[in-house]
Amino acid sequence: MKIAALLLAAGRSTRFGADKLSAPLRGVPLGQHAARTLLQLPFTAHIVVTRPGRPDWPGFDLVENDRPEEGMARSIGLGMNRVRQAGAEAVMIALADMPYIPVDHLGRLLAACRGSDARIASGDGRQRSPPALFGSRWFDALQDLTGDRGARDLLDRAEIVLTDPQHLIDIDRPEDIPRS
Repeated sequence: MKIAALLLAAGRSTRFGADKLSAPLRGVPLGQHAARTLLQLPFTAHIVVTRPGRPDWPGFDLVENDRPEEGMARSIGLGMNRVRQAGAEAVMIALADMPYIPVDHLGRLLAACRGSDARIASGDGRQRSPPALFGSRWFDALQDLTGDRGARDLLDRAEIVLTDPQHLIDIDRPEDIPRS
């Protein structure tokens, strides 16, 4: 099955107060942790949606979101255009501000994909979250999202692949980055 990776990296970092994806975490820009993890897997395409003027994303097909203030749904829609162009039959959506997702968890998400009806979320036993995988049956719904909730409503009845809650931490404020 042809599966594309879609990394969302166009957020405005309003709670962070600066471009959080460029903030250092263990000597590497925050956003590059998720990117490097995704690049370890043989996706049909590696796509990143980012704001204009952001740093390069080596190994990724770049899609610019010139209106990030319209919310995460716009980024997903723009990315889904490229996912379709790549001929993918499923998409894994990941967030660039979630640096702790291990590659083996992404592998378990991929292994759980069983066709066009797939709808699989990461979970910690309490809630569903990205990274999440959607088969092509869900492409139109992803394309039609609005606002800043992303695909959260589509995950309500998704199959769950469990992982450690520490893996699902996202970075929203400077104090979320551990000092080492």
